Amino acid sequence: MELKFRQANSDDAAVVSGVLLKAAQWLDAKGMALWQPRELTVERILPDLADGYFHIAEIGGETAGVLRFTLSDPFFWPDLPEGGSAFIHRLAVRRKFAGQGIARAMIAFAKDRAASLGGKHLRLDCASDRERLRAFYEGLGFQHHSDFQAGPWHVSRYMLEVGHDLD
Repeated sequence: MELKFRQANSDDAAVVSGVLLKAAQWLDAKGMALWQPRELTVERILPDLADGYFHIAEIGGETAGVLRFTLSDPFFWPDLPEGGSAFIHRLAVRRKFAGQGIARAMIAFAKDRAASLGGKHLRLDCASDRERLRAFYEGLGFQHHSDFQAGPWHVSRYMLEVGHDLD
């Protein structure tokens, strides 16, 4: 399996939206609703694509997953000073590629990208009640930073030193 990463652009809007919508539907069917479909429409993600925030993971030219990577997150990390960190959101792997280490590889990609941009930490958040997801991140070396209430969402915030190898 050779996984390649590329920055998504506006021509990829339907692909990125489709991967996110399918992941949201799958999670909802499992009783773990995460994202609202209205948040994942082409129209809603186009600004993020224009800003270069989304990256696509591909195997043999086929989309395996998507990831949103930014250098700031004032909504979930408003208490953090600007600079020194990168943030990941909306990481989704197509079901066809589940269980193949794609999510882990996408996080490793984000860690390397953060380091290449001079960052000290890679940060993320997830719903506080998602024990399996939290265990997954912790298994990769992410350290629990804090719990935080952002609007209606209660999240657990995690950070990883970018010089740290994924376990």
